[in-house]
Order: sequence, then C-alpha cells, then structure tokens
Amino acid sequence: MHWSGEQEVVLITGCSRGGIGHALARAFADEDCQVVATSRSMSSMADLKHDSRFFLQELDVQSEKSVQHVLSHVLENYGQVDVLVNNAGVPCVGPLAEVPLSALQDTFNTNVFGSMRLIQGAVPHMVSRRKGKIVNVGSVAVLSPGPWTGVYTASKAALHALTDTLRLELRPFGIDVINVVPGAIRSNIGDSSLASFNEMPPLKLYKGFEAAIRNRAGFSHRANSTPTEEFAKKTVAAVLKKNPPPWISSGRFSTVMSVMYHLPIFVRDFVMKRALEI
Repeated sequence: MHWSGEQEVVLITGCSRGGIGHALARAFADEDCQVVATSRSMSSMADLKHDSRFFLQELDVQSEKSVQHVLSHVLENYGQVDVLVNNAGVPCVGPLAEVPLSALQDTFNTNVFGSMRLIQGAVPHMVSRRKGKIVNVGSVAVLSPGPWTGVYTASKAALHALTDTLRLELRPFGIDVINVVPGAIRSNIGDSSLASFNEMPPLKLYKGFEAAIRNRAGFSHRANSTPTEEFAKKTVAAVLKKNPPPWISSGRFSTVMSVMYHLPIFVRDFVMKRALEI
C-alpha cells in the first residue's frame, strides 16, 4: 500500500466486477482516494488486486463479525474512514403473494440491515473526528413502485427513509449523509435478478405472467441503459464536494421516475400496467 496519509479513505461494499460498486471504486481511485473495496468474494475483485490504490477486503454485510473485522482492519491500516458507501445489495424478483418469506428476509438483511451494520460500526469513529460522509445507494424504483420487484423496492424504500433520518441525526456531528438514487444503469444486476427469479419456487397463481416477470427482471439494465462508468464518475464528483447534495440521482429513467412520483396514483398505475404488461 502506498497511502500518502493525506488522501481520503473510502470504504465501499459490493464491489464485484460488473456492478455499480466496482465502477464507484475506480472512480474514487481516479480522484486520488484510497479505496477499501469489499465484496463477499475476493475473486470477484481480482482485477483490482495489483493496484495500490485499492485495499481489498472480503466482507459479508450480513455478518456482524465480518463487518467489525473489516472496520477494525481498515482503522488499523489507515486510522480513518472518510467516506462509507453502502452499495451492497441483492435483487428479489417475483410476485409478493408467492415470494417465500425467507427470500424477503434475506433481501432486507443485505439491503437494509447490512447497511445499518456498517453505519453503526463506522459512526462512532466519524463522530470522534467530527467529520465523515455516509453514502447509501437506493433506487429510482422507490419513486414509482411497479410489479414483480416489490421486495427489492421495499428494501430500498426502507433505506431511503433511514437515510433521511440519519442525515438529520448525524448533522450535529459534522457527518454528511447522501442518498444516491441510480436510474437504469448497465450493471450485472439484471443477470442477478433473473437468477433470483430462477431460484424461486415454481409460480402458481401467476404462472400466466412468467414471461412478463422475466422481462421485468432485466428491464432497466439493457443496452440503452447508462454505462456504469458514466454514472460513477458523476456520482463521485458530487459526493466529494465540500458540501455534497443530500440526493444524487442520474441514469436512464431517473427524470421520468421523478415525474412519475408526482403523478396521481391512477396515472402511475396506468403507465406501469402498460409498460410492464400487466
């Protein structure tokens, strides 16, 4: 490691190659930050291994022990965490009436409780320094929830609400809390979404909607989606500002979804039914 001691230390979860976290890690490194890139599997970050700008750590956000181990290791090596990016997330595709509760719990354990484990672990250190930034990666799906991804959307809605509360509660300690809300970004989550659906029990009530559900799984991550590098560069530039905005949203459909949020419910339902073949 060739850390200057003056660079900001950025800890990012969910940095598997092909995802938003991986692109964010590279974008922060390009801005002269020392990046602690984490993932459940070191092999998923193998391309970063020989670059001194990255300190790779295996991290399971569902494990309190794993979270504490990584945070302790980072503080031991650098003595600080300037920016915490809670990006680790898992999809969950299927109709709410048939999604096993175990799948719902697993999704919340990663997307919501995983973020809170890191936050509660890092906040005491940030408070002691009277500075720090916490970045939670949500989703534009929260602005206009549609069918078939209700569990994932609900988990991100919970994270949005926690982010808004944390922003107010941590302000007295000099800590900025930022909600990053990606639109349709070209990442590997489309493949993960299909895999999530394939792992579900066979459909019963919704057997006739299987094609529509599969189509929805990859809907926002097709070729015309925003490249991860473009999204990451724009996001990192905003996060590193002295006074970062509380809400950063970009990517395909981000503007459309913001407009949808303000439409009457019957209009939103009509648009969603047409777009997602209900």
